[in-house]
Amino acid sequence: MLYRQFTRIENPRVGGSNPPPGTIQPQTDLLYFIACLLDRGFAAGILRLTETTASVTDPTVHPPLHPEPTLIAQDDSPFDRSAVEVARHLIGASLTFNGVGGIIVETEAYELEDPASHSFRGPTDRNRSMFGPAGHVYVYRSYGIHWCLNIVCRPGSAVLIRALEPRWGLEDMQERRGSRGLRLLCAGPGRVCQALAISRAQDGLPLVEPPFDLTFPTGLAEVVVGTRIGITKAADLSWRFGLKGSPFVSRRFPGPALGT
Repeated sequence: MLYRQFTRIENPRVGGSNPPPGTIQPQTDLLYFIACLLDRGFAAGILRLTETTASVTDPTVHPPLHPEPTLIAQDDSPFDRSAVEVARHLIGASLTFNGVGGIIVETEAYELEDPASHSFRGPTDRNRSMFGPAGHVYVYRSYGIHWCLNIVCRPGSAVLIRALEPRWGLEDMQERRGSRGLRLLCAGPGRVCQALAISRAQDGLPLVEPPFDLTFPTGLAEVVVGTRIGITKAADLSWRFGLKGSPFVSRRFPGPALGT
């Protein structure tokens, strides 16, 4: 068992390439071997620190901050790619649950080796859907209060749906939210799930089959970028995307639009 653990290859790097099977990686494998001997003691902490530093600073680990703006075809494995790329392209897409929903105007990307991601320390009962099929949903409860909807991309990565422009089923959304105003109806991940009546019961369901429906935009939306909200780790990464000029985002974007 110890030998099999020692010779394993680490989790695939998003946006990079893995060494061929059997390749020895001196820095991580030696530390992992020591960690096994110490039963996840001090050396395991050193190993995690080493991987954390690499994941934030090494450009081969994470995709570029601003993906090349090209269209993703609806039938071209649109979710089996980096969460950063999918998060950018979801802006302007239509999303409904049981016919209720709107236009996606704000997203955040979370990658496998991202220390702010739920998947960073591996699969658990809570985040198991993040390691499931691309294009399925991962729903979790934030601070024990609000449900949050995520779209799974490559294993361990997902896109958080932060805000919608309400379009369909307005009366249902207003009743569920107890609010008549449109601007804040779906401005924030908790509000999105409350308005659409999404809960843990939908965790793991495919996004492109009923009761969900998602259609990518036919053209490229003008997108603005900013840092993610409510995190303390990797907080400097500009992995939050929004529709330029939209009044329905949860928080305003200070930066210019992509490509400008």
